[in-house]
Formats: sequence, C-alpha cells, structure tokens
Amino acid sequence: MEKARYHFAVGRRKSAVARVRLYPGSGAIIVNGKPAKDYFGGRLIHQVVINQPLALTGTGDRFDVHVRVVGGGTTGQAEATRHGISRALCKYDEELRPVVKRAGLLTRDARVKERKKVGLKRARKAPQYTKR
Repeated sequence: MEKARYHFAVGRRKSAVARVRLYPGSGAIIVNGKPAKDYFGGRLIHQVVINQPLALTGTGDRFDVHVRVVGGGTTGQAEATRHGISRALCKYDEELRPVVKRAGLLTRDARVKERKKVGLKRARKAPQYTKR
C-alpha cells in the first residue's frame, strides 16, 4: 500500500472551518496562502494557539502545515486551525492521540453566539424597566 503524501483533517470552531494538510517538511505554517504570522497580523496569542498541538507532541519541525480556513473571526479561525492540526496529527500517528486528547484539543468546542430573542435587546438583555 502506498504511503499518503499528506494527512488531511477538518477543524471547526464557532462558524470557522479549517481544512488542514500536514506535509513532511521543516515546520512552515501557511494559512490561506500566507505565513501564519502574516495572516493573523502578528498576534502572539494566535501563534501560540496554532502551534499548541505541534509543541505538545514535539512534531513542530517535522511537518509543513497548509491550512485553508473560511468563516468566523481571527480567534475562531485560529482555534479551528488548532483543532484541524490536532486531528491530522492523530491520523498521522495514533500513538499521539492520548497526549492530544488529554490536553483537550480533539474536542470540538461547540460554544456559539446565542441568538437574539424577540422583545429583548440582545440574547438575554431586557429593556430597562421603568416604574412610572
């Protein structure tokens, strides 16, 4: 059987969807055709979030990561990318799964913005009460 050229996985967070491919390489992370540092505007927190599964498993310099991410904002996209990388690493080597799972990176974070309700200003904020 032929060895796969890359390992593919999909990560999701809020309304962001990240399609991740892990290629054998030197540790470059490309998001939508740009280096991750440029795509996320140099925000350090997003860099830390994206590199978390690679740092945790010690595979940071073993793969080039190519990500296609759509929807949501920058934080949701970064966390969707982290979810996708974690899943792809588990496809690459099943023995990495317990380490990644213990850190909570395989669980899809299902929290999304709550819808606005009729008669309220936002999801839960009611109009100010006036007695007279």
